[in-house]
Amino acid sequence: MSRKQQRLILTAAAALVPLLAACGSETAGGSGSVGVAERVTGVHWKVADVTVGGTTHEAPAGATVRIDDDGRAQGSYGCNRFSARADFDGDRLRLSDTAATEMACEGRSTAVETTLARTLADGTLTATVEDGRLTLTTDDGDTVRLTEEPAAPLYGTRWNVTALGAADGAAESLPGGAEPHLTFDQNGKVGGSLGCNTVHASATVGDGRIVLGAPSTTRKLCPAPLMDTERRLLNLFDSTVAYRLDHRTLTLTGADGDTVTALAADPGP
Repeated sequence: MSRKQQRLILTAAAALVPLLAACGSETAGGSGSVGVAERVTGVHWKVADVTVGGTTHEAPAGATVRIDDDGRAQGSYGCNRFSARADFDGDRLRLSDTAATEMACEGRSTAVETTLARTLADGTLTATVEDGRLTLTTDDGDTVRLTEEPAAPLYGTRWNVTALGAADGAAESLPGGAEPHLTFDQNGKVGGSLGCNTVHASATVGDGRIVLGAPSTTRKLCPAPLMDTERRLLNLFDSTVAYRLDHRTLTLTGADGDTVTALAADPGP
């Protein structure tokens, strides 16, 4: 069997644990099939689609998974995020201590997330890794296809806001029709949309923090849910926020502990 194509049997242990590929060691951090671990562990996998009963569903934007060397699996269904412990026994994987957010997600995203979870938890999966692509196949022939995705830089990336969080850890998705986004440049500026109005401000980045200047915005009136989202995003400006960049996820945390989570937009053709 070549290093270009290797097959791995996965056993999903939790009903809502998505999109997992195996590292191939006897236990987390063990020394089993090193070749598989090198190909899958530590890779940021983006879910492309899931096919069930012959019908293919495009995955929600931001659906990802990553298994770290320390035996932790984490990622996103597309709306809700998850984490789990990953233990390996030869070519088999068992997941435990699963935790996931429980945000109410809009329309189609919820249905596809449920389909992904059910497919990946439905018995034994076979994984094929080839040329930066990972395919997980159930015994019934249903599949989940994933692709390797590079990290996104802070500057020049369109960061699509996907969730708002409170200091107590509660998180919520955005209302329908809200598509706020921000782009930082190396000239000390940030611009984008608050979900209704456009915004521009100064942005000085350093030491894990961003000093955002007073915002300059347009003055359109939008439906109340969009305006509420806009008001919450405006709280980031004219202040200093902490930022954390994790591969393709950007988290901004205000002085009051409230958070904004944003995902890197897919690059254009």
